[in-house]
Amino acid sequence: MRILRLLTLFCALVGGFSLSASAEAPKWDAIVAKAKGQKVYWNAWGGDERINAYIAWTAERLWNDYGISLRHVKLSDTAEAVSRVLAEKSAGRDSDGSVDLIWINGENFAAMKQNKLLFGPFTETLPNFKLVDFDGKPTTLIDFTVPVEGLEAPWGMAKINFVYDSARVHPPPRSIPAFLDWAKANPGRFTYPAPPDFIGSTFLKQVLIELTPDPTALQKPAPESTEFDKATAPLWAYLETLHPHLWRGGKIFPASGTAQMQMLDDGEVDIAISFYPSDAASLAQNGRLPESARIFVLDGGTIGNTHFVAIPYNAQAKEGAMVLANFLMSPEAQARKQDTAVWGDQTVLDVAGLGATDKKLFDDLPAHPALLPPEALGPTLLEPHPSWMTRIESEWQRRFGG
Repeated sequence: MRILRLLTLFCALVGGFSLSASAEAPKWDAIVAKAKGQKVYWNAWGGDERINAYIAWTAERLWNDYGISLRHVKLSDTAEAVSRVLAEKSAGRDSDGSVDLIWINGENFAAMKQNKLLFGPFTETLPNFKLVDFDGKPTTLIDFTVPVEGLEAPWGMAKINFVYDSARVHPPPRSIPAFLDWAKANPGRFTYPAPPDFIGSTFLKQVLIELTPDPTALQKPAPESTEFDKATAPLWAYLETLHPHLWRGGKIFPASGTAQMQMLDDGEVDIAISFYPSDAASLAQNGRLPESARIFVLDGGTIGNTHFVAIPYNAQAKEGAMVLANFLMSPEAQARKQDTAVWGDQTVLDVAGLGATDKKLFDDLPAHPALLPPEALGPTLLEPHPSWMTRIESEWQRRFGG
């Protein structure tokens, strides 16, 4: 009940949806019945074999349990799906859209919400939504400072960490300034993915948070040019100094986090960046990193967020998309996703509040020497407002994109 009271208060403060809205929503059984036979096109990043396999498992379960056909539309950038929905709206295609569900967060969610491209609020209709850990994981309700207001359903947690080969790195750097010192002492042994790859972009935000004169300003929309230039000047100065010491002199950057992790496995670099604190364990178990792979975080904290799924306003299979979103929040699906042998993505659920059978799914997950306990992951830093990322990515391309 405490969670529900807090959620009610939050929604009242942000002027969003209220718990009473669920009383007006169609009954869940009716939604499930209407979803049977629908074909759901889920637009989701397709750049990782583990994630693709997990989505394939989800498709099998959705068909067996609900009679819903799931199609994974593999994206290299979430903006592809956002642009498609926007184009359909511009063309007057307000129903039977080509996108039913999007794996989304950050600036893409903000853009869709601002342009009224989202269906909902719908999350309180989902039975498993009440299992989410709103108290312990407040970013399940706020996406890059933007209130979610029931327009997207949480399904995973992310937190920047650094994967390194412990056989070669002694000790790892523990701050952004220390990274520069380490790179100078170990030229060519570190890099980051080129923005707008989300890992590369988040590394830029991590640098900005540590070095900007007033980090609290990042929680507000990016200001006009003069103030923006002043706030970001330490970031550009840092990168100008860092780049000559990166892999290939900072002239070339890996295209994705997956490519960067492959470089670590191949011994081309000694440190890579990940959004999943279980990445080192999961990839080592799957033979895609050496057994000496470990992770570290920065002493001052690292950026963390929640990733979500959302339904476009003109989706042709809204009911099927809601059933899928609800399944993704189920203890079974969340525990499987957190298993490092499968993916290793951290759950959004309040595990301690689950029933004994569901809690056991998490208690039985295997341990690994590359896993850090939650208390060792350090403070979680809030994402800046999405407008900062849009401006920073554009400026990075101007300065370093070639």
